[in-house]
Amino acid sequence: MFTGIIEELGTIRKITNAKDGARLEVSAKMVLSDVKLGNSIAVNGVCLTVVDYSGDWFAADVSAETLRRTSLKQSRTGSRVNLERAMSSTSRFGGHIVQGHVDGTGEFLEAKAVGESWAVRIGFPAELARYIVEKGSITVDGISLTVATLGANWFEIAVIPHTWNVTNLSTLARGAGVNLEVDIIAKYVERMIGAYANQPKETLTIEKLAELGY
Repeated sequence: MFTGIIEELGTIRKITNAKDGARLEVSAKMVLSDVKLGNSIAVNGVCLTVVDYSGDWFAADVSAETLRRTSLKQSRTGSRVNLERAMSSTSRFGGHIVQGHVDGTGEFLEAKAVGESWAVRIGFPAELARYIVEKGSITVDGISLTVATLGANWFEIAVIPHTWNVTNLSTLARGAGVNLEVDIIAKYVERMIGAYANQPKETLTIEKLAELGY
């Protein structure tokens, strides 16, 4: 599990394509301070497993399914990526619950300067609309953010200078794909309400009232 608080901006240093996916090598420093084989690191919000590492890089295998469902398929050598290690039991919970399981890809539409901050507009696919609410949490390329304004197929987030400077948001071009993960709590609530709504409703009859003692 992650919190959406980016620890480091890494760089894709090598991509090795394979029949069933690809291997990414990512230049990094901070997230390698305590790295071990098998550790989880979120790369642009995608939970990946460290399969090799050295002093200034780590490698992770990406399945064909993950490439299909995320914006990692657009990665190129030199691409900047947001990195976060899996949350430890002693970590501060600074963002919100982030699984590293991407729900869909959105589109970077524009970024407008608002004083020293930025208003960033992201387009989203129709199937995610019911999970996105104004003032709710959403993960964009692994960054825990709050929906400031919501349209029919887009939302805006207010990005402070610190977040703008330490994440990949400032490197994105118009039309770039971004990984979106909606609030997991919304999906659980929907599932539970749906299960309750589909249960057969018992008709109240005179016989049932008599059975209950009325």
